[in-house]
Amino acid sequence: MAQISEFLYQNNGNIVHADHHIDGETGLFLMRVEWELDDFQIPRAEIGSQFAPIAERLKMQWRLHFSDAVQRIAILVSKYNHCLYDLLLRNVSGELSGSISLVISNHPDLQIVPERFGIPFHVFPIRPENKREQEQKELELLASHQIDLVVLARYMQVLGPEFAGEYPNRIINIHHSFLPAFIGSRPYHQAYDRGVKLIGATSHYVTEQLDDGPIIEQDIVRISHRDSVDDLIRKGRDLERVVLARAVHLHLGFRVLPYGKKTAVFD
Repeated sequence: MAQISEFLYQNNGNIVHADHHIDGETGLFLMRVEWELDDFQIPRAEIGSQFAPIAERLKMQWRLHFSDAVQRIAILVSKYNHCLYDLLLRNVSGELSGSISLVISNHPDLQIVPERFGIPFHVFPIRPENKREQEQKELELLASHQIDLVVLARYMQVLGPEFAGEYPNRIINIHHSFLPAFIGSRPYHQAYDRGVKLIGATSHYVTEQLDDGPIIEQDIVRISHRDSVDDLIRKGRDLERVVLARAVHLHLGFRVLPYGKKTAVFD
């Protein structure tokens, strides 16, 4: 940490945020540093090459990002519209430090939603016999739009390994936090029948293993005996909106450092 701070100090870099974490089990040191470029003496195009010898000496894995670079976002959705609407509204209001470029779905039902916001909508119907072919077309579309981040806003399809592998730690998913206890299409009904007292939502990066990616954000809300199934569904969807938006915001701000099956989130 001292050598990195010294590198910035020697080049007139004003540090505005710095944080670090040491994983007690692995001994891994994780660090995030943010500094101003106004008076920085190294041109931004040369920062990486000048820092590389220090990183090599310290045996670091590192990434350099510029906060003024607008990241391009693609949303994948099926038939539930609550997370889609939330992200589109946040995009219009300037809350996202990125830009939604397109929406992809395996159903035509929500076409009018993104088009109201002037965002292209693409449909790729997926069946077991054409899944790989359709996902390849989706990947080609994402590549043509130079997409940086893919957000699954209740996309009710399991992505194939080729799709997940194309965007490591750049696909964010959202789902209820009942897994693996209540599996299937009616988790809130199962939870209601069991009289749960808490429900939640989880947002994580997508890997080849279903719902096993590093977790970015979670939240919960209390449930009482007075709540109906509809109440659980409504509260669950409210959580999904907020948790997914937080996860996207943290990712776009380069505040999430994945390592192994975990993440360090410097919020």
